[in-house]
Amino acid sequence: MEATTEEYPQEIDEQLTTFNSSVNAVKAMLEKLMSMSTNDLMQKLDPLDQAKLDLMSVYTLNSLFWMYLVTQGINPREHGIKQELERIRTYMNRVKEITDKKKATRLDKGAASRFLRNALYDPEDKEIKKAASKKAADTASEVPRRKRPKQS
Repeated sequence: MEATTEEYPQEIDEQLTTFNSSVNAVKAMLEKLMSMSTNDLMQKLDPLDQAKLDLMSVYTLNSLFWMYLVTQGINPREHGIKQELERIRTYMNRVKEITDKKKATRLDKGAASRFLRNALYDPEDKEIKKAASKKAADTASEVPRRKRPKQS
C-alpha cells in the first residue's frame, strides 16, 4: 500500500512557500544583526538612528510574537500584543516627524530678500534714482567750497 498524502488547495501551498521564504529572510537578517556587537553598532550611530534601530528591533520581535500567536490559534487582536504594537507605532511616528523636520527646507532670509528684490526690479526706478543722484551731485558742485586754511 502506498502512503496517502493529504491533498490541499494550491493557493495554500503558494502562501506557505511565500511564508517560508519570508521567515528565512527574517532569520538571515536577525542572524546578521545578532552577529554584530550591540555596543559597537550603537556607538557608530547618532541618537536618532539609535532610536530607529531600537524601535525596529522591538517592532520586529513583537511582530514575530504576533505571528507565533496566530500559529498557535490565538487571536492576537484580543491579546496585549496589539496595544504594544500600537504603542511602538506611535513612537515610530514621532521619530519620523523628527526626521522629516530635519529634512525640511529652511528659509534663507538673505537669499529670499535678494530674490524678491530682483523679482521686483524695475529698470525705470533705477534710472530715476540715477537722475536724482546725478542732480544732487550737480547741485553740490555748484555750491562754492570754502578753502581750508593752511596748516603750518
